[in-house]
Amino acid sequence: MSRNLKILLNALVFFLIVGFGYYIVSSLNSDKKTTRSGEEHTEFILISPYVEINSFEIGSEIVNFDVYNGAIYAVSADRLSVIYGLDSEISYGVVYDLSDGHHVRDITVDDDLIYLLYPTRIDVYNLKMEKIGGWRACSDNADYCAITTSKNYVFVTDVTDKSITQYGKDGRLVRFIRSPDGFIMPSYAFDIININDTIYTSNAGRHRIESYTLNGEFITSFGRSGAGAGAFAGCCNPVYLAATSAGHILTSEKGNPRISSYGKDGKFRMILFDKPMLGGGTEAYRMRVSGEVIYIASRRTISAYVFDSTLLSSDKSCNKSCGGCKNACSK
Repeated sequence: MSRNLKILLNALVFFLIVGFGYYIVSSLNSDKKTTRSGEEHTEFILISPYVEINSFEIGSEIVNFDVYNGAIYAVSADRLSVIYGLDSEISYGVVYDLSDGHHVRDITVDDDLIYLLYPTRIDVYNLKMEKIGGWRACSDNADYCAITTSKNYVFVTDVTDKSITQYGKDGRLVRFIRSPDGFIMPSYAFDIININDTIYTSNAGRHRIESYTLNGEFITSFGRSGAGAGAFAGCCNPVYLAATSAGHILTSEKGNPRISSYGKDGKFRMILFDKPMLGGGTEAYRMRVSGEVIYIASRRTISAYVFDSTLLSSDKSCNKSCGGCKNACSK
């Protein structure tokens, strides 16, 4: 090998080593990421505009809960815990036994009546937990997941039939409501709520929320797949839904747990709580809204949060990175 060729090869190796070293150092020092579209953004930690004001311990792991007339009604597999005095300095609880060999799936309290949803039946109680009615599912293969009510009707989601079953409050079957594109339910992520006589339900396998009239007619849907703010990731999100006094829709996701807010038109508003703020894990967090208070359940604890306007940020780039027009963020 000639002397000139050796010099050329050595120089080439030298520049390759220097270039690789520069690449490594640049990668470690960079605090920016580039999106597919070529835009750059800085990672931020979400700071919620909500602050915790109280928490309530439940004796066993919470299946679901509702808030009605200043009281929490929380069901576990075999008991109902009622916590009174949410708006006062002194709160107290009463526990009712539900251990009949069947586990409760959901609860809703409406018009001074407590509706307990089981996989194949609905039980109705008054506020003293005296049973006053109920009925079995219209199908022996039913596997009920979630329940909501309107003035005259009861709506339950059925994971097996992949439909919404609508009953009269006397237990009379009214109709089965089916998604025009079909409900995809890989798991028990089939929640349902009523906002001003519009029924909203999660179609988790399709990463969207669908709305229906009280007559079972499809209205519209919103949602898209993705890991970013305003999108739903994984096999089945969102898991839980809730409504605010302003009619906004709250969604709770699993996998990377977070709670987000959407307008009545389905437009994404902001992320309210992310995984670190909720306490980690991979399960979706159950939630309810009463007045201006958001209640969030975590295993055996229900925490109450209120909006704090002082936590809002005026940094537009920060708000954009967090995915909400009024989110507060910091590096």
